[in-house]
Amino acid sequence: MSAASHKPLAPDALLHNLLQAALAAADPARLVPPHLPDPASLPEGGRLVVVGAGKAAGAMARAVEERWPGPLSGLVVTRYGHGLPCRRIEVVEAAHPVPDVAGEAAAARILEQVWGLTEKDRVLALISGGGSALMAAPAPGVNLAQKRALTRALLLSGADIGEINCVRKHLSAVKGGRLAAAAWPAPVLTLAISDVAGDAPSVIASGPTVADPTTCADALAVLARHGIEVPPEVAALLQSGALETPKPGDSRLGRSDYRLIGRPQQSLLAAAEAARAAGITPLVLGDRVEGEAKEVAKVMAGLALACQDHGTPLAPPCVLLSGGETTVSVAPGAPLGRGGRNSEFLLALALALGGRPGIHALAADTDGIDGSEDNAGARIDPATLARAAAAGLDAQGHLAGHDAYGFFAGLGDLLLTGPTRTNVNDFRAVLVLPEEGNG
Repeated sequence: MSAASHKPLAPDALLHNLLQAALAAADPARLVPPHLPDPASLPEGGRLVVVGAGKAAGAMARAVEERWPGPLSGLVVTRYGHGLPCRRIEVVEAAHPVPDVAGEAAAARILEQVWGLTEKDRVLALISGGGSALMAAPAPGVNLAQKRALTRALLLSGADIGEINCVRKHLSAVKGGRLAAAAWPAPVLTLAISDVAGDAPSVIASGPTVADPTTCADALAVLARHGIEVPPEVAALLQSGALETPKPGDSRLGRSDYRLIGRPQQSLLAAAEAARAAGITPLVLGDRVEGEAKEVAKVMAGLALACQDHGTPLAPPCVLLSGGETTVSVAPGAPLGRGGRNSEFLLALALALGGRPGIHALAADTDGIDGSEDNAGARIDPATLARAAAAGLDAQGHLAGHDAYGFFAGLGDLLLTGPTRTNVNDFRAVLVLPEEGNG
């Protein structure tokens, strides 16, 4: 069918359709069942124990329950508000991104689930983004208050997720391969949904079931690079190597099987297919578009303007699709409003575009929560800045104060999806239409 035969969708509706296509591609109900083990492969007298953590953990647990015919037990932890009722697998909730006592208790109980298992038993680990904060059992010699303070400092420093998780692994009793080590000699099958650029198993939820290639020295280097003060007793443990994680070749991880069942790139490709079906040419920029949210916005604005002005890299109508986790760096003592990286990206994008007719955009965290607010993200259109001025909203001031939430709330342009119960990182779509007639 030709593009001319399509009845055009309104830009806002089209962008929402692309987001929904991306979310559908990451739905645990679709991703989990094809990878479940054969019930007949469970040795006589053995048990299947399900454990897990992450924003998709509740939905993944339900998908297991609906397809597994035999005896089943276990516990998973997810973010507050992201749980689902299950009959045989207990689903508990805890805080994200800064851990709390509920996450500490959940991690301890998950370890209890796998201790004392035998070669006849099987562990099914359901891992997704967010699991690092949600499984918060500190390593011996470290307490939860110290983990909370260091996590908060790392989040405000602009450190990327790989750096943050390097530190988390070395302060944890469960991450960095320690969960699989605790389950030995029981075989462990991990089903993972990635929320990180590159899909590295050791980074997704800080790799609780895989060997950790990073070291205590690496963790100290991350903290030093970002100027984060470390409690003396924690620094001493890291310097001594006492908090080292299981490394490649560790015999306790020799019975672990890891399957990556969901990736950010899969969701971007699903959105691209939905765009083609609507007569819009997609350009998938990939799932590794990272950096300071404000700077990424300037680059995206430049690409969108080039499409409109010169027809390169694509001629309108087209849509630029990207994923990957941007960062928001907050200087010590600087004003801090409300908002996450996606809403900050969009506010900076609106300013960079300057109200150019024909360019619309949507950005959202696929878990339904942008940072720590109740919105998934937001949307902009060519009239965003003009509407803001009429409403008395200072776009530059809101950006300087990291208050993109307040800006978009004032316009009624927040994107509110509620918890999606999956997580394949951020989704950004910049729709470029011919300039004339779209102002």
